[in-house]
Amino acid sequence: MKTLEIIGYKRANLGKADSKALRNEGMVPCVVYGQGKQIHFYSPAILFRDLVYTKAAHFVKLNIEGEEVDAIMQDIQFHPVSENILHIDFFEFVNDKPIKMDIPIELSGTSPAIVAGGNLIMKKKKLSIKALSKDMPEEINVDITSLNFGKPIKVADLTPENYEILDAPQSSIAVAEVPRALRGKTDMAAEAAEG
Repeated sequence: MKTLEIIGYKRANLGKADSKALRNEGMVPCVVYGQGKQIHFYSPAILFRDLVYTKAAHFVKLNIEGEEVDAIMQDIQFHPVSENILHIDFFEFVNDKPIKMDIPIELSGTSPAIVAGGNLIMKKKKLSIKALSKDMPEEINVDITSLNFGKPIKVADLTPENYEILDAPQSSIAVAEVPRALRGKTDMAAEAAEG
């Protein structure tokens, strides 16, 4: 998985007024925790563009005044109106302990239902994965060649390699919906067969 480097600066003051002043200067207040410590820091908002505004998952190499920390983004808060980033929580990981991340789903293959005019509905865009950092996938490939009307692809249909999927096995990932135009034709065909 790709790693993004983010440079940060330790915070001297942690109050709300200090956080607001940082945001006004185009900075994002952050905290990294895990491994028995917490570091409060701030970074320029522009550095988070490739981490936040993408569907891809990333590891983060935090460089806080020379101290390097391997981390993942744990939580992010946005302003309700402006959508500016208000705060980011990071979690420091170590290579020999499993971590949890939301990993994007990538569909592949051709579904017979979609070829027949059905609508592909993605029920999930990401799956929650638990794995060691070396085994964490960049994306989860889901083959939709078996996707047919009335037969959704579920979490239970996947075969994970070196990682555990934390979502419920019965959760649907993708379904093929019959469009209205086809619904009418299938109903007429059924009535003709009965008549």
